[in-house]
Amino acid sequence: MDYIPDRITRDARKPDHGPVEGDLWPVEPGRYRLVAAPACPWANRSLIVHRLLGLEDVISVGRPAPTHDERSWSFDNDPGGTDPVLGIHRLQEAYFARVPDYPRGITVPAIVDIPTGQVVTNDFPWITHDLFFEWTELHRADAPDLWPEDLREEMEEVMERVFTEVNNGVYRCGFAGSQESYDRAYDRLWAALDWLEDRLTGRRYLMGDRLTEADVRLFTTLARFDAVYHGHFKCNRQKLSEMPALWGYARDLFQTPGFGETIDFDQIQAHYYVVQRDLNPSQIVPKGPDRSVWTTPHGRESLS
Repeated sequence: MDYIPDRITRDARKPDHGPVEGDLWPVEPGRYRLVAAPACPWANRSLIVHRLLGLEDVISVGRPAPTHDERSWSFDNDPGGTDPVLGIHRLQEAYFARVPDYPRGITVPAIVDIPTGQVVTNDFPWITHDLFFEWTELHRADAPDLWPEDLREEMEEVMERVFTEVNNGVYRCGFAGSQESYDRAYDRLWAALDWLEDRLTGRRYLMGDRLTEADVRLFTTLARFDAVYHGHFKCNRQKLSEMPALWGYARDLFQTPGFGETIDFDQIQAHYYVVQRDLNPSQIVPKGPDRSVWTTPHGRESLS
């Protein structure tokens, strides 16, 4: 959780929200490349927000392959194994261009300055926040208001619980080092999922009838739940598909433009089951579950 804290803002001004612990870079169409592996849930949220806001022609996107070695994300799915814009084989090269022998994790999402080939930031919560607040003049005309002013205080509370108990909670289960720590993590996760099931029983989205960034942040974990976290991370009290409100909600979002097209179940499963050899030494990737169920009717249109 220790990231390059730079921010991209209008005219490189001090932002209205959040910390300023690094450098400030100016909003500039065509200057930056968002490097975001579809396999990664933290990167997946940036791909969704980028698409919802209509920034495809403003910030280009590089998509690393789902499997990698200890040197981290590479562009194996691109011709010649090279990102066609940055001209690099591994994202590590952009980190080293900024900080030689960068000592921390080579993570996605990362925004790279194309002219210099240097990573600007990999601080994923602020990347999506700033795509909304700082790139506003370049959003498509009908872009959703992902941070409604009247809901922000409650949103922050909901997103904090989702982050600590669900987004991170599945990892806390999967990488528990003892039975006791696993049991605690399991109970915390399912307490949060039960809270969400109850919250979403009578409302279409986390904040009511409006789609917000809170939904983006929860969705990327739900999309991976039955395919990975239920078995691979031992989060197996129930499948997502056995929780009526959460399952309907997840399918509703999946079928919303900007969400489902960012999900690649083959890449998701390859990443977890091949890269995480400590949890899956055989590197066998399961064939299921059935992906076609994501496009079945969800029946949540009448909720508010």
